[in-house]
Amino acid sequence: MANVIKVEKRESFGKGASRQLRRENRTPAVLYGFDEAPVHLSFDAHEIYMEVRGNSNALLTLELDGKKQLALVKDVQRNPLSRIIEHVDLFRVKADQKVEVEVPIVTEGEPFAGAVAAVEMLTLLVLAPADSIPEHIVVSVEGIEDGTTIRVADLELPEGVETAVDPEAPVIVVSIPAAEPTEATEDAEAVEAE
Repeated sequence: MANVIKVEKRESFGKGASRQLRRENRTPAVLYGFDEAPVHLSFDAHEIYMEVRGNSNALLTLELDGKKQLALVKDVQRNPLSRIIEHVDLFRVKADQKVEVEVPIVTEGEPFAGAVAAVEMLTLLVLAPADSIPEHIVVSVEGIEDGTTIRVADLELPEGVETAVDPEAPVIVVSIPAAEPTEATEDAEAVEAE
């Protein structure tokens, strides 16, 4: 289940207010959804960093003034140089509600000797219950031979998770890389051409 994080409501907005929050080791955020007015919040910077690192679809239970609200992280804005989280967008959800999210594709194993597994689809758009979003979808390439294509239809999705992506879309293509021509081969071809 989602971790409980205490948040504070923000009364001041804009770049200056956000900079001041970050100086106080807090991260600004906004919570929206369910046709309710957006709520401007702030998190302890370290706490939100720990929650979203390695999980772009983190599910959080926000505690504000003694009330709890389940929320899904929709967007994390980071400083391109320091990688510090500058802002977080959150979406209100219910535990049994299905949400559309991008889930990373992860390969495991090694294909047949000499072959390389090229990942054609880094993430897969899925519809999953908010309380059981997979962190990633694992695809085994162990022993797969040259010329094999793993398609969306071949993926084993967790129970309750579905996708509307074309089932024939390639996810992973296994092939043996073409050999780079060496200087000796190029010289021999040049002599033959003459």
